[in-house]
Amino acid sequence: MEKAIDNVRFSFNSIRTGRASPAMLDKVEVEYYGTPVSLKSIAQISTPDASSLLVQPYDKSSLKEIEKAIVSSDLGMTPNNDGEVIRMTLPQLTAERRKELLKVVAKQAEEGKVAVRNIRRDAIKSYEKLEKDKKLSEDNVKDLSGDLQKMTDEYMKKIESIYKQKEKVLISYYRLIEASSF
Repeated sequence: MEKAIDNVRFSFNSIRTGRASPAMLDKVEVEYYGTPVSLKSIAQISTPDASSLLVQPYDKSSLKEIEKAIVSSDLGMTPNNDGEVIRMTLPQLTAERRKELLKVVAKQAEEGKVAVRNIRRDAIKSYEKLEKDKKLSEDNVKDLSGDLQKMTDEYMKKIESIYKQKEKVLISYYRLIEASSF
């Protein structure tokens, strides 16, 4: 269940909230000598300012592949390749894009909750199998299932809390943008 929460956090890191962050490129996979590898393993990623990213590959011959991987990702950024490094500027986010991002965040949170529920289901099946094999009593299974449900509820609350934080950041950032555009 802890791993499900880590996966939700990891997914949320790749969602832009108005500030450039190297974590935005964590999901980008580059075809490097025929093998898909993470971008951060073959390049240094930095943020020279709040609205841009700089990708410096360790091997200059991989620039084209990195550029292709960024273009094909769903980041919505256009890379500028100068032969040495790749620069990307985060475009201003529109109201439409904000709504899309809020939907993506909600979907990722729901996927995390489903993962936790699946873990609970598998554990209950294990309990029932142990009961059938006479290794656990019916009372033990009920106690364990009750404890498992409490733990499941805690993890659901954690995912919901992480989701609300991300949603709040997205909404507050966009309100700031909308207010400054008048």
